Amino acid sequence: MAVPTKSLLTLSTLLLAAGCATQADVNTAPTVWLMGEVHDNPLAHEARFKLISDKVKAGWRPVIAMEQFDREHQGLLRTAQDECKTAACITSKPWAEKWQWELYEPIIQLALDYQLPLLAANVSREDANRIVKGGYAAALDPDTIAHYELNQPLPTTMAEQHRRNIVEGHCNMLPPHVAEKMIPAQVARDVWMAKTIAQQAEQRDVVLIAGNGHVQKDVGVLQWLPVTLQRTTTVYGFVENSQAGGSEQFDVLAQVPAHPREDPCEAFTAMMKK
Repeated sequence: MAVPTKSLLTLSTLLLAAGCATQADVNTAPTVWLMGEVHDNPLAHEARFKLISDKVKAGWRPVIAMEQFDREHQGLLRTAQDECKTAACITSKPWAEKWQWELYEPIIQLALDYQLPLLAANVSREDANRIVKGGYAAALDPDTIAHYELNQPLPTTMAEQHRRNIVEGHCNMLPPHVAEKMIPAQVARDVWMAKTIAQQAEQRDVVLIAGNGHVQKDVGVLQWLPVTLQRTTTVYGFVENSQAGGSEQFDVLAQVPAHPREDPCEAFTAMMKK
């Protein structure tokens, strides 16, 4: 299991704790940090960045794995990191997927400035769609499927939580059979991120940058890490004040003010009507 200690921190408390980092803290830092996000919330990004940057400035040198880069672009990402001096140079590459890159550029710039390897940790949207239509074998290699026992049914509680997350994340409008087919795609992303982390953790510490759903302790990446690595992993959730509960899903829960945005369910409703 992961580190059992949980803490609920306000944004100001979290930043204060990060500001007090010392070399001793660096030497005892967990091997893996799974660090969530609300994708479009700038305050959540800022809080997470300060935690990481303060540790790096104190001497920590982790690998940074990112959901935002697809696995097939690892070679291109490595080349870009060698050639680019600015984060914008990397995020403007034609192979970079569409994200709100201005929110991620500070962490990418940190990686450039301190020569921290960036890892493309995600299964692409195209491969996820293939899995929805044809199962794991449509996009994952046989060794990965066998190693993670994806040819066996998921544990009931994990499957139920994935189903709940997917349905709620789509405004409770998905037909049940569609939600069911989407579960393997979500699992494949978590598995691939865990595989990427496990491969790197043999040599150095790893930070994962991903959505809160991917780092939930009961269903996310943590579940697919080796047990020995789970023991040296800390899971950080960065959630909005308006989101009730969730403290049991993270070792450290940082709450930030909600970001103003249009109701995503209105757009989804219109799409479903079409």
